[in-house]
Amino acid sequence: MSNYLDAAHRAHILELQASWTARSDWPTWLLLLGTYATWFGLIHYAPLLGQTLTLLLLIPVITFWMSLQHELLHGHPSPWRWLNKALGYAPLAIWYPYTLYRDSHLLHHRDEELTRPQIDPESRYFDTQAWQRSGTLWRTLHWLNKTLYGRLLVGPALALGGLIIEETSRLRRGVLQAWLMWLSHGACVVAVLAFVKLHGELTILGYLLSSVLALGLSMVRSYYEHRPAQAPEQRSVINEAGWPWRWLFLNLNLHLVHHDLPGLPWYLLPQVYAERREDWLRRSGQFLVNGYGELFQRHGLRPIDSPQHPWHTSATTDVTPKRQSLSARGSTLSTSPIA
Repeated sequence: MSNYLDAAHRAHILELQASWTARSDWPTWLLLLGTYATWFGLIHYAPLLGQTLTLLLLIPVITFWMSLQHELLHGHPSPWRWLNKALGYAPLAIWYPYTLYRDSHLLHHRDEELTRPQIDPESRYFDTQAWQRSGTLWRTLHWLNKTLYGRLLVGPALALGGLIIEETSRLRRGVLQAWLMWLSHGACVVAVLAFVKLHGELTILGYLLSSVLALGLSMVRSYYEHRPAQAPEQRSVINEAGWPWRWLFLNLNLHLVHHDLPGLPWYLLPQVYAERREDWLRRSGQFLVNGYGELFQRHGLRPIDSPQHPWHTSATTDVTPKRQSLSARGSTLSTSPIA
């Protein structure tokens, strides 16, 4: 569901979405073609480029692919869900089945539940009971995950570990959808790795390493996308990032704009934000970050907030404060596959 700033804003957004560019969505089609061509080109010319350079170049390409998959699951570039799924199903990033990513991420878009442990699938917080039950090593890892350098170091392992635990449980319970999804995904992963191996220069282990590093790179974006706040619209960040990051993440740094207008394509987000910047900042409660460099500088080694959610005590209990003040630069009680 879309949330507009006012009636005039709604009319303007509908006008943008009625444009030929938005209706044809040609920029997204172009990105799809370019990304597939770049990936195939890197694999094909790996013998010429050498293994090390190829694997390094694959990291941003795979990260970009994950950003593009996000665009697809939000209904681009076609109005047909099955076609978007087919376009984005290739597991170039290896680990997450497209269907799992799509379904969990769309659940994450229930803004009134953002950041709540065990309810928001992309929350990186613990409720009070779970935090109190956790051991010293587990707490240390999650405190480390609340620093940006620590997130690059342990974030992928924590995410993949959680994925294995959750999906193994579903498979053991005999959930048919999970079995069909993982069998299909597994077959596609085998095909991708066989294609990589066929060209001889890259090892499967090397490709898997690139995919893990790409997952870590994508976690720079999700490091401080959300924070606990009383008002749901104040839980999503506005990050005024530089152009390399904006391209890599397809403008998802403007995260509040995306959450308010989830159907808006990536190439319209900067325009929509710039036209009403002050209104967006007021709506976010001044939840503003001045680029990812600021996060590296301030929170590369210092936790941005606590892994324990400030008011969510358990899956069935939610003690929300009447008033809360959280700084976009990091409070001891603030913050989320890429989450």
